[in-house]
Amino acid sequence: MEKNLTTGSVLRNVLYFSLPYLLSYFLQTLYGMADLFIIGQFEGAASTTAVSVGSQVMHMITVMIVGLAMGSTVSIGRSIGAGEHKRATAVIGNTVTLFMALSVVLMAILLVFVRPIVSIMSTPAEAVSGTTAYLTICFIGIPCITAYNIISSIFRGLGDSKSPMYFIAVACVANIILDFLFIGLMDMGPAGAALGTTLSQAISVVVSLFVILRQQTGIQLRRSDLKLKRPVMRQILKIGFPVALQDGFVQISFIVITIIANQRGLNDAAAVGIVEKVISFLFLVPSSMLSTVSALGAQNIGAGKHDRATLTLRYAILITAGFGLFISIVMQGIAEPVVGLFTADTAVILAGGQYIRGYIWDCLFAGIHFSFSGYFCAYGRSEISFLHNICSILLVRIPGVYLMSTMFPNTLFPMGLATVGGSLLSITICVVAFVVLKRRGCFSSAMAQI
Repeated sequence: MEKNLTTGSVLRNVLYFSLPYLLSYFLQTLYGMADLFIIGQFEGAASTTAVSVGSQVMHMITVMIVGLAMGSTVSIGRSIGAGEHKRATAVIGNTVTLFMALSVVLMAILLVFVRPIVSIMSTPAEAVSGTTAYLTICFIGIPCITAYNIISSIFRGLGDSKSPMYFIAVACVANIILDFLFIGLMDMGPAGAALGTTLSQAISVVVSLFVILRQQTGIQLRRSDLKLKRPVMRQILKIGFPVALQDGFVQISFIVITIIANQRGLNDAAAVGIVEKVISFLFLVPSSMLSTVSALGAQNIGAGKHDRATLTLRYAILITAGFGLFISIVMQGIAEPVVGLFTADTAVILAGGQYIRGYIWDCLFAGIHFSFSGYFCAYGRSEISFLHNICSILLVRIPGVYLMSTMFPNTLFPMGLATVGGSLLSITICVVAFVVLKRRGCFSSAMAQI
């Protein structure tokens, strides 16, 4: 399972690691998209809105868990690159204990506040009951969601991005089958979508644990490794906490945008919900590059090969920027047909086409600052990622979307285009930080220690 990514062609390593990671993201995104697609075939706009709003809340929770787990991925990668396998095992054990305890506490808190959350989202009245049912079931499944993501973060820290891909493939197939069963045959609506998602995550965890126990994975945890150790915990949280906080604020900004759209009426709410799903799918390449740069960079930094870490960043920027430009141009001609895959409502299709034509350009620019974020995280400077994301959200993204919504009440295109400004600010901050820290010699062996 362990893979040394500190030798050979840097570009080949980037592709070797990122392609399975990309496919994993693709399959994981199919969870929400399958829910939205299938509910749209059997239910109306109210149920579609319920699933889109509920899944957006769950996506925020999931990305924060993944962000926190980034601390584990980088810490494990650093240890593997430096040949410190005993320390890597300690990080793995502490990760398991920390995240499973956190998931139980998080589940309990969210179940208590499920109705206030639905209210805060400004959920249209017609979709309140469906959204509440969806979130209640998904909140109960948070330990399963957490378990899958920490297992994946451990594998990726060891340089293995293929195993998580296989685990999520099993879950994705199960989710589609269960969605048709619960939504189509049993007419359970949004509750059926949530139940299918939760059970499929549980299946994924069972399969992954079976593989770990039955195969030679290289993981040999002892009971002592599960005991929380302050230095190990500090290392994980120093990297992971700012990333989790950053990802949480990013998702909050998307939720604020959803609230703004919800206040425009049911059609615009459904349109924005659908487009957010499509965008989350298209953002797979930028997202995979963030994680790829973090994992590969961490191993190379641990091995003292800082030039390879920088080269990894450059290749990631070229790949993700090229993809973003291509897909942005293509989407201008196929916007309505893409939205039409998820609904037959002509008003929703028209509004969704407007929104995605503006929003899609963010795919080009976001990929660049995603790659920089991965690089900063690999060096233990995740606070820079936090800084540029918070600035873009508070100074540009939210104010811009609100202003465009107020100025252009009859079209969603300006709202979508307003998101691009936030990414441009993030890129500016990232480039300035990179240049300044590089000139100061911060990206060197001295910075390799957290």
